[in-house]
Amino acid sequence: MREYGKKAFVTKEMAEEIAKTYPTPFHIYDEKGIRENAMALREAFAWNRGYKEFFAVKATPNPYLIDILRDFGCGCDCSSLTELMLGEAMGMKGEDIMFSANDTPAEEFAYAAKLGATINLDDYTHIDFLEKTIGYIPKTISCRYNPGGYFSISNSIMDTPKDAKYGFTTEQLFEGFRVLKEKGVENFGIHAFLASNTVTNEYYPALARTLFEVAVRLKEETGAHIAFINLSGGIGIPYKPDQEPNDIRVIGEGVRKVYEEILTPAGMGDVAIYTELGRFMMGPYGHLVTRVIHEKHTHKEYIGVDACAANLMRPAMYGAYHHITVLGKEDAPCDHLYDVTGSLCENNDKFAIDRMLPQIEIGDYLVIHDTGAHGFSMGYNYNGRLWSAELLLKEDGKVQLIRRAQTPRDYFATFDGMDIFDKFKFE
Repeated sequence: MREYGKKAFVTKEMAEEIAKTYPTPFHIYDEKGIRENAMALREAFAWNRGYKEFFAVKATPNPYLIDILRDFGCGCDCSSLTELMLGEAMGMKGEDIMFSANDTPAEEFAYAAKLGATINLDDYTHIDFLEKTIGYIPKTISCRYNPGGYFSISNSIMDTPKDAKYGFTTEQLFEGFRVLKEKGVENFGIHAFLASNTVTNEYYPALARTLFEVAVRLKEETGAHIAFINLSGGIGIPYKPDQEPNDIRVIGEGVRKVYEEILTPAGMGDVAIYTELGRFMMGPYGHLVTRVIHEKHTHKEYIGVDACAANLMRPAMYGAYHHITVLGKEDAPCDHLYDVTGSLCENNDKFAIDRMLPQIEIGDYLVIHDTGAHGFSMGYNYNGRLWSAELLLKEDGKVQLIRRAQTPRDYFATFDGMDIFDKFKFE
């Protein structure tokens, strides 16, 4: 098998210099990589006149990073009130925002409607709920589709939509379109997310085939005008160094072929294609940089770092693999077996288990790869651990602070009306 490898975009010397101003742990993002990737995505779907990427804000909710994507025409996929507020604060409204939530509170539907966002309904019952909440049904609306069963490519099962809480069944989708059309909807969208973090160029074309076929049926059987089809997310990244990355241009071409095979002959060659990518857009372009502060020799060899699961939850929550580079030892043999751990009072607070790495010493800097999506955003304050800073490595090599580290003052700030913390001298 070909070795694709993982190379950090920061060096030991860079980490040491950055840490003089912004102590570890910190998340750092690579502007050059983000821009090149966004350009490749735009080029891959340039064949579709109405194409638009709605970046999944939940993946990396930082306005500095989202602003980079806006240079390439990207909007925002929001799933909560605060994500909608972030989009609004950045000047996004209307066609720049897709609101895809589930179990949605009334006030969030109302806020999305106020912004003119395209609302993507997750359930048949939400039709009446939305109408009662805002007093009308928008002229443009989307419905999330869940065909159930298994989603497979060739003979490989990719995921199990039948177990997912999201979306309309096939029967509900057709009835929902009929009801919405009667209520005055003029432009319909179809949305589906049937598999997560796929590392295959076949997923999007296969998903597109499923959605395009149902779109043709919906047009024929309900008379609905299908304005857009949202392929959502699911294009993944190679977390392991021996995985071959997706080729977005091959993926875009695969979707184009299915589009011309199914939609164009049905007189639907004007349907816009939307995507809602998070992990693919940002994942590889983020590192969690942490410093080794302890080593422990008991039943196993442990390396203790100053980051913990509060900074990156995925390994503890999912058992997810994140590659680790020991800065300055990139060419050293990986001949030591370690568990790399954080400081939480939980035994699953481990970034790596039984990982072969170069010999590690106290003071070494480690890069934990592919934390640019679902990294910082999934942080939490268990054990009173505080969120780290987020930094941006600019194209000119300078480092910009794009979110300061949380402080004890921030942690205690929500104890409104209590003065017992005044005795602490917060920095």
